[in-house]
Amino acid sequence: MPAFAAASLARSPARAALLALGGSLAVAASAQIQVPLHPVPMTLQSLVVLLVGAAYGWRLGGATLALYLAEGLAGLPVFAGFNAGPAALLGPTGGFLLGFVPAAALAGWLAERGWARGLAGSAAMLLLGHAVIFAAGIAWLATLVGLPTAVAAGLLPFLPGTAVKVALGTALLRAAGLVRTAR
Repeated sequence: MPAFAAASLARSPARAALLALGGSLAVAASAQIQVPLHPVPMTLQSLVVLLVGAAYGWRLGGATLALYLAEGLAGLPVFAGFNAGPAALLGPTGGFLLGFVPAAALAGWLAERGWARGLAGSAAMLLLGHAVIFAAGIAWLATLVGLPTAVAAGLLPFLPGTAVKVALGTALLRAAGLVRTAR
């Protein structure tokens, strides 16, 4: 089964909408699993964002995360700590949240090109996706607190967790049958 099987299952707009809604709900649930750090909490969101992208492909993955952001902007409490509204995107986590869309699209695009077929490719795909999220997050956070503080508070504490998420994500992709190992 290819890494973007869900995208090929989305043959109808209704089916695509249901997949996007399910993916956005999974991201919302993962936002509530957190380690409270200041000014950016550590959550499982980035892992789920990238798995949605890898499973759905670049178009549906990116659209799913755009739906997630729209839900939060509309006032649904889908962001970390059950936050919602424009203030969440203007606060310290805004750049990370906005980075979810291109990160999911990148993971989907790479998965469609076979990166999710092997362990090394899957790990690289997940690392690149995290890099997109960090780049967007740190860029925005730096406008609020300066670059040194943004790196110290929004990147460095998250690196060990990112390594765990990459390993876990690769294992989950393998368990789902999307990653094959050499035999």
